[in-house]
Amino acid sequence: MTAPRLVLASGSPRRSVLLHQMGLAHEVHPARIDEAHRSGEGYLPHVERLAREKAEAVAAEHPGALVVGGDTVVVLEEEILGKPADAADAVRMLLTLAGRSHAVLSGVALVGPHGTLSAVDRAEVRFRRFGRSEAEAYVATGEPMDKAGAYGIQGRGATLVDSIEGDYYSVVGLPLARLVDLLERAGWRYAFGSLEPTTTDSSS
Repeated sequence: MTAPRLVLASGSPRRSVLLHQMGLAHEVHPARIDEAHRSGEGYLPHVERLAREKAEAVAAEHPGALVVGGDTVVVLEEEILGKPADAADAVRMLLTLAGRSHAVLSGVALVGPHGTLSAVDRAEVRFRRFGRSEAEAYVATGEPMDKAGAYGIQGRGATLVDSIEGDYYSVVGLPLARLVDLLERAGWRYAFGSLEPTTTDSSS
C-alpha cells in the first residue's frame, strides 16, 4: 500500500523542519481558524482543540491525505503566553519568565481516512536569570516575534534556558514521539524516513 500524501496544517517553519528531520516529505497548507482562547477552557483542552481544528480544516480541502496539525502555548502560573504583539510585549514576556519555570503545552492532531486522533504533551522549562538589557538584545534579533512565550529554544533563545524536563521537541512545537504514536494508531508505522502500513501477524 502506498503511503498517502502528508500535509502539514501549519505555517510554522519549525514544524516543517522537524518533519524533514524525520525524513518525511510533506506539503505545507497553513490552516486559517480562530485561535482565541475560550472562556473557561483549560490549557490542555485548548491546545488539543486547536491542533484538531487546524488539521480538520485543512483535511476538508485534501481528502485522502494524512494531515498533521499542531498548537503550542507557554503557560506561566495562570497566564497563557502566546506570540508577542510587538517588541515591548516580547520583552515583557521574557522578563516575566526570567529565573522561573513555566510549562510548554504542545498539541498534535492527525486527520485522515482513519478519522481524527490527537494528543497533548507537556514539558517544563526553567529560564536562567537575566535583565532587561539582555531581553531587549534578544528581541532585537527578531527571533522571538513569531513564537509562543517570545523565545525559540532551537535558536538563540536556547541561551536563556537553564533546564528542561520533558520532550525538547514539544518545546520546539511538535512532539515527535506523540506524532509517531498517532501514526501507528492510524495504521502507519514510522520507518525512519518513510511510512509503512502496519500489518497484523495472524500467527502470533
